[in-house]
Amino acid sequence: QGENFMDRPEIPIDTEAFGNLGNPFDPHLKINNAVSNIICSVTFGNRFEYHDENFQNLLRLMDETVTLQGKIMSQLYNAFPSIMKYLPGSHQTVFKNWKLMKSFVCDVISKHKEDLNPSESRDFIDSYLQEMAKPGGSDFCEDNLVACTLDLFFAGTETTSTTIRWALLYMAMYPEIQARVQAEIDAVIGQCRQPALEDRNNMPYTNAVIHEVQRKGNIIPLNVPRQTVKDTVLAGFQVPKGTVMIANISSVMFDKKEWETPHSFNPGHFLKDGQFWKREAFMPFSIGKICCT
Repeated sequence: QGENFMDRPEIPIDTEAFGNLGNPFDPHLKINNAVSNIICSVTFGNRFEYHDENFQNLLRLMDETVTLQGKIMSQLYNAFPSIMKYLPGSHQTVFKNWKLMKSFVCDVISKHKEDLNPSESRDFIDSYLQEMAKPGGSDFCEDNLVACTLDLFFAGTETTSTTIRWALLYMAMYPEIQARVQAEIDAVIGQCRQPALEDRNNMPYTNAVIHEVQRKGNIIPLNVPRQTVKDTVLAGFQVPKGTVMIANISSVMFDKKEWETPHSFNPGHFLKDGQFWKREAFMPFSIGKICCT
């Protein structure tokens, strides 16, 4: 809320993170940094300063990789890997970046091994290494640890930061919605404490806006490929074991049979009688036991 927000002296502003007040800036990498630090605190056991050069390089590699994966050469590689692996293009840069990111994680894991305390776990990496050391821990291996850490870091950072950027855009486009969200935050949380998870039940409009950001933003329209683990039947079609399945999430998120105004930003999609309403058709990250909603 522009001037009203800046007039609140009790809210500290990190000028190092977000630039000089009153001047335009690109929040992209700064948001990535803030979000990834949460992931880092869980996986690596520490946060990184905004001026940490190695970490900033890692963020840039990650951002570039996400962008390049949408390029035509990367898409062609997905369709024709046996041919495309010999040709130059954006897909080769993706491979190079992925090796650099993997090297970063491997270095972090090596440092964890040096000062690992078997009786105390500082983070995800420590917990995994402790499981590897247990009798019968053969199911846990370092290659899988690297892969899981990269999954947490890469997927957790990009999806969240992209959603936040969409939220900033929609709040700028619809100031009346922004004002209502701010009013609910002020009424429920106020300015004297941090928000808590239990506040969500008392903030139906804000919750609805967040869900509508995810629906309309539709940041992973095809999600990620899945593979069938057994022969099955889907909608009358025989699907053999090992078949790669790609779900068109957009077809559900913008289905005019499910949403009153599918192509408009409308928090009312998730409100019923003034209370938050979780819709079955809401599936920004697919469905199932491990869906990220």
